[in-house]
Order: sequence, then C-alpha cells, then structure tokens
Amino acid sequence: MKRYFQPVEKNGSAKKPTPSPSKKNDENGEILVKEDTKKEPLKFLTWNANSFLLRIKNDFPDFTKFVSEFEPDVISIQEVRMPAAGSKGATKNPAELKDDTSSSREEKQIIMRALSSPPFNNYRVWWSLSDSKYAGTALIVKKCFQPKSVFFNLDKKASKHETDGRVILAEFETFRVLNTYAPNNGWKEEENSFIRRRKWDKRILEFVSHHEEIDVSHPEFFSTAKQNNYVPPNKEDCGQPGFTLSERKRFANILKEYVSSTWEIDGGKLIDAYRFLHKEKDMEQGFSWSGNPIGKYRGKRMRIDYFIVSEKLKNRILACEMHGKGIELQGFYGSDHCPVTLVLSEASSINSGES
Repeated sequence: MKRYFQPVEKNGSAKKPTPSPSKKNDENGEILVKEDTKKEPLKFLTWNANSFLLRIKNDFPDFTKFVSEFEPDVISIQEVRMPAAGSKGATKNPAELKDDTSSSREEKQIIMRALSSPPFNNYRVWWSLSDSKYAGTALIVKKCFQPKSVFFNLDKKASKHETDGRVILAEFETFRVLNTYAPNNGWKEEENSFIRRRKWDKRILEFVSHHEEIDVSHPEFFSTAKQNNYVPPNKEDCGQPGFTLSERKRFANILKEYVSSTWEIDGGKLIDAYRFLHKEKDMEQGFSWSGNPIGKYRGKRMRIDYFIVSEKLKNRILACEMHGKGIELQGFYGSDHCPVTLVLSEASSINSGES
C-alpha cells in the first residue's frame, strides 16, 4: 500500500546520479537502449490491483491506456494474488510465477503476454509472491532505470522473501523505493490479526495504514464499524481495519519520530506526499479505496494507499494524486483501490540546502 522514498547518502549529502550508458546488457544478455533523458526515476505509480490476473483479464485495456498516458518510471503493484513457483509440497520460489500445472501455466502466459505488450514491454518486472493466491507484490521498472539492487525483505538479505511477498526494496542511485503491502488489521483479537499487525508495525514503523478523519469519507461510520457485532476487548482496536484508533496513534507517532537507523538516515523524517500537497478533504477524488457500490459500504471511502517520502526529498514533490473518483469506482479499473501517482523534480532542481 505504501511507497517509501529515501535518499541514498554519503557523508550527510545525497550523491549525484551517475549517468547511465546509452546501451548495456542486462543479466539475460538483452541490450537495453536508454531513451529517457532523465537520470533517475521521477514518476511513480502504485496500485492495489486486488488480483493482477483478474485485472488483466477484465480491465487491462483501460489500465494500459492510463499507464501509456502517465508514463510512470516505476510501477508498484500490491495484492498480485498469484502463487509462487513450485509444486505441491515442494519449496516455493516467490520470485517466479507458478507454472507446474496446466491452469497455472495458462495464467502465467496471460500475465506475461500482457507484460510483453506495449507499453509494458519497455519495463522489467520483479515478483514477491505468496504460496497461494494471496497478497504478493510486483515492481515494474522502466528498463532505462534499472535499480542497483533489489531485495525482497527488510533485512536486505539476498534471495530471502518476506512472508506472503509483502516487500520489494529497490535501490537506485540517489534513493530507495520500498513497495509494501501491509497485513490487514482484521476484526478479532483471537484470530491473531491484531498481533500480526502490531508485529508488522514494529518491524516497519514507517509503513502502517493510517489516516485522520480528513482521509475517510464517513469518519463516524468507519470508527464504529463492526463485523458480526463483535467488539474487541481493547477499545482502540474497535472500528474498520485501517481506521482503528490504535493504528492511527501508531502512525501519528511514527511520522513525528526519526526513521529507524536501519535505513541509514540521520535525522530524516517522513512526509505523507499526498497530504503534503492537499490540505483539505476532497470528497470526490481524495480517497484510494471505496466500498462496494451495492450495500452498506456504498459511498464509504478511505485513503489507505500512500507515498511516504523522506523529508529530505519533500521539496522535490511536484504532484501526488488519486486517480479514482465518485462512488461508482470510476478510475479503479476493476479493483477496490485506485492508482495513486507521485511525480518528483530532478535532483539538480532543488537547492543545495535540501539535497
């Protein structure tokens, strides 16, 4: 749900990007031709697809048009919901799509055909997948902006993937991009969902689902929501997952504190890029998730997809937008989440005090 940007620093200042050669061979021997004049990725798109396969089958032409028009350098996908490679009972490979059965091979072919067609044929994809059709993330990067390294865990250990494929970390020349899909907070303590979410929040403090009342369409509805009339023992866990008081308090504290030393930022703080630019509540286009248009959740919306940016990059934020609007899910492309985009300025365009 969240994208985190952190400058890669040396002796307290960001390194200037090193120009890439016009041509180079990737690890598969393919010649990559750099057509973009930018020295680093500047345009980012994140989308919780709620099953990437279903979106490709049913809604891909419209999403493809959107990608072609926005021309993102980096695309982060959450809830891929495709199983990792490996037969039943065998060790799985979370970096590859399952293809050991006729149905899984067909599904893989559908996805790979879509990603080999314009404009996606100009990108390279990395997967981090669950053992089943659950969770999972993908990072799709223009071939002219290949990262220096890619990890699939918070410990930056080679080949290790986080459980359920919830993390992809790409290191570019002047910053890192962390694509995460946070576990749902759930409704009941006894199902261990609250504990699971707290453990996640502890490990990755800067990436938890949070929003203030300005970030939801109907605050009272979400704060009093129940599942089967169940009321958690702790009042702070009551309400819609993603809008519980417990979650909001944790994130509010996180944004006020310094980033963990794990990320090697000295005194760097975090900025919610969308709220940095948009101070007022926008009932038409200010939310990234929308309830089913039929039933009690009709018109109930929340902003639960974010770009969280290092404070040292905040003066480079040019735009951050939600691309879905209205209660009929216009611009959601079949998902219950809409795409969110971020545009940064060139590193050279900021003054030296902010670099």
